[in-house]
Amino acid sequence: MGTPILIIIYVLSGIIGLCVGSFLNVVIYRVPLGMSLAKPSSHCPNCQYKLKWYDNIPVISYIILKGKCRSCKKNISIRYTIVEVVTMLLWLCAVLRFIDDSYIFTIIAMLAIVAFIAVFFIDLEHQIIPDRFNIMILLLGVIAIVSNIFFKDNSLLIDTIPWQQRLAGLVFGGLFFLIFHYGSILILKKEALGFGDVKLVAACGLLLGIYNLFIAILVSSIIASVVLLIVRKKKNDKKDTEYPFAPFLIFGMTFAMFFGSYIVNWYISLF
Repeated sequence: MGTPILIIIYVLSGIIGLCVGSFLNVVIYRVPLGMSLAKPSSHCPNCQYKLKWYDNIPVISYIILKGKCRSCKKNISIRYTIVEVVTMLLWLCAVLRFIDDSYIFTIIAMLAIVAFIAVFFIDLEHQIIPDRFNIMILLLGVIAIVSNIFFKDNSLLIDTIPWQQRLAGLVFGGLFFLIFHYGSILILKKEALGFGDVKLVAACGLLLGIYNLFIAILVSSIIASVVLLIVRKKKNDKKDTEYPFAPFLIFGMTFAMFFGSYIVNWYISLF
């Protein structure tokens, strides 16, 4: 693919990524509350001021308004801008990482990022994982398998993860975490892992394959252990204080999606 075309793709991916991030803010705010994504129109949660189109320009509006509502001057959460920028950056990274290997998986990765970001912030704020996002991730895994079947003669329209690894990821992720979920209830008399997390891991197992899933679980467990140790010590929390685990899982899944194949290939080269 020529350099001018790649530049156009990068620019479009960045712009569209910002817009998708802006829409994700609506999703993150409304879905946990059971609200419609279409109505009412975007408004300030403090004074109900209906935002104009120029109040909704990703990042730029936040900078111009200095992080405050145009009407009531209350602070606008920095989370909105963070979601927009993170979505843009991850979309650009997806294009940079996958476009030369597989057109199909580039699109799949970009859509997976949308679901990942939604799950990350919703679970962080509400400690729930709406099923629609797990279903979306699962369907992306199915699409990846189907594309490998129908486009097997075109290397740019398939990805390099065999369907057997994807199914193994689904089965292992689902069964292992299901056993962990019910085992904690029987032994500890409480949920050490929510059922939404079980479904998330199973869906990601189908999307990423079993080897990438191993890497994702390892990375998320290490990050969670370090972060929660620091947080608990800083807040002097009791051990029974519950924290959402999905944000750590999402971090691990994203890491594995981008770098898992490199790590697997490096590990194989050692033998």
